[in-house]
Amino acid sequence: MASFWQTLPKPFLILAPMENVTDFVFREVVAQTAPPDVMFTEFTSADGLVSKGREALLPKLKFSASQRPMVAQIWGNHTESLQESARLIKKLKFDGVDINMGCPDKTIIRRGECGGLIGDTKTASAIIKAVKKGAGELSVSVKTRLAPTPEKTTEWITFLLKQDIAALTVHGRTVKQMSKGDAKWEEIGRAVELKNRIAPNTLIIGNGDILSYAQAVKTHKEFGADGVMIGRGIFQNPWVFEKKLKPKVRTEEEYIEILQNHLSLFDQTYGQTKHFDIMKKFFKMYIKDFAGANQLRQDLMETKNKKEVERILSRHI
Repeated sequence: MASFWQTLPKPFLILAPMENVTDFVFREVVAQTAPPDVMFTEFTSADGLVSKGREALLPKLKFSASQRPMVAQIWGNHTESLQESARLIKKLKFDGVDINMGCPDKTIIRRGECGGLIGDTKTASAIIKAVKKGAGELSVSVKTRLAPTPEKTTEWITFLLKQDIAALTVHGRTVKQMSKGDAKWEEIGRAVELKNRIAPNTLIIGNGDILSYAQAVKTHKEFGADGVMIGRGIFQNPWVFEKKLKPKVRTEEEYIEILQNHLSLFDQTYGQTKHFDIMKKFFKMYIKDFAGANQLRQDLMETKNKKEVERILSRHI
C-alpha cells in the first residue's frame, strides 16, 4: 500500500508535535482555521501506553477525520513497549507512526531516550525495527536533531536513511541548543543531499524557524526539503498554514473568534478533566497586535473558567 507521504504536495506543511499544545482540541482549532497537510499528536510515552496508566494517556491519541493525515508520535527505548504501542496506533487507524529521537529534555536524555538516542545506532536500529513490526503497513517516520558536530550529524543521518523509513524530520539545532540560536538549514540541506544518494524514496522534512508559507517555499527551493514542520511559528500566526505568499492581514475580531472557538471546544471536550490554566498559554496567540491587547491579555490571565473569559471578552467587544 502506497504511503500517504508520497501523495503530498511539495513543500508540504506539518504541525509539529508539542507537549501540552498540540492536543486534540488545538489540532481541531487549527483544522478549522488553516489546516496543514499533516498533523502530529503530542509526543506520547510508549512505556506509558503499555502500563497501568494507559487510560490516562489514551486521550492524547484521540483525533478527528478533519485532522487527517494524522501521525502518532511515540518515544522511549524499550523495544517491547514501542512495538506494542505501534500496534495500538495501527488499531486506532492512524495514518502513520513517528519515533521521537530528538526531544532535548535533560531527564529523558539521561535515560537514553529521544535526543539521547542520537548517535546510538544499535539502540535506534532495534527501536525502528520494533516499531515497524508493530505498525504493520503503517508508514514509520523519525524526528531527530543535529548531532554535536557536522561530521557526527552526517553519520547519524546516514544511518537513519539506511533504515528504510517513510520520512525523516531534521530539526536544525542540536540537543544542547534546545530552541536557542538560528536553525542550521544548511545542515538540513546536507541531509537532503544524503537522502538523494542513499534513500531517494525517504522524504526529508526541515524543522526550525519557519514562520510563514513564503519561508517554507524559500527553504524548499534553497535546501530541497520535501516539507517543513512548524511549531512555535503558529503562536505568531494561527493562519501560518495558509498557502499564500502574501498572507491576509487579520482583524481583531478574527483573532477573538478563534479564541472563542478554542475556548468552547476545550470546555466541551475536557470539562473539568483538564485544568483551565492550560488554555492560558494560547491567550498570547490570539490577543495581540491591536489596541488594548496587552491589558485584555492581562485580564484574561486572571480568569479561572470559560464564563469569566466570556464576560471579559463581552466587555471588550
